[in-house]
Amino acid sequence: MSETAAAKKNPKKANLADQHSIKHLLDESASEIVKARGYPEDFRTSNVRLLLGTLLTYTKEKNAILFTYPPTVSFSSTGLVVSSKLPRFSDSYTLTISSADPKSVAAKKPVEFTKSVTQWFTKEGVLVEALFRKDVEALVDEYNKEPKKTK
Repeated sequence: MSETAAAKKNPKKANLADQHSIKHLLDESASEIVKARGYPEDFRTSNVRLLLGTLLTYTKEKNAILFTYPPTVSFSSTGLVVSSKLPRFSDSYTLTISSADPKSVAAKKPVEFTKSVTQWFTKEGVLVEALFRKDVEALVDEYNKEPKKTK
């Protein structure tokens, strides 16, 4: 069964009156999209983060939703930290992709977008996955883009 057929059969739905429901669905979907782009999840970091949850609340990774290893086909890349924010009483969802090892010579500058969640959901609360996927994949592509060399 194709991905689109599966999405039509089991659409992802959120309660539009519940911000936590919206953020959870977007975070889960963003993680799936990044992993599908060849970044395997770093379960050790993710599991430690879950165990230490409240302690990590005060670190820079407090909004992290996914930690990855570098893609298996890459020799000059780091893993990623994918973070998100959806402030209370706001419809502006921010997704950020940064290096899991910011001090590495292979680390790239973080990239992010901030968009209204209303553009990804129908009035019934169904996530229009193709639109969200397009935005997340564009962000991954932007992160992976080679920086312009200055002379």
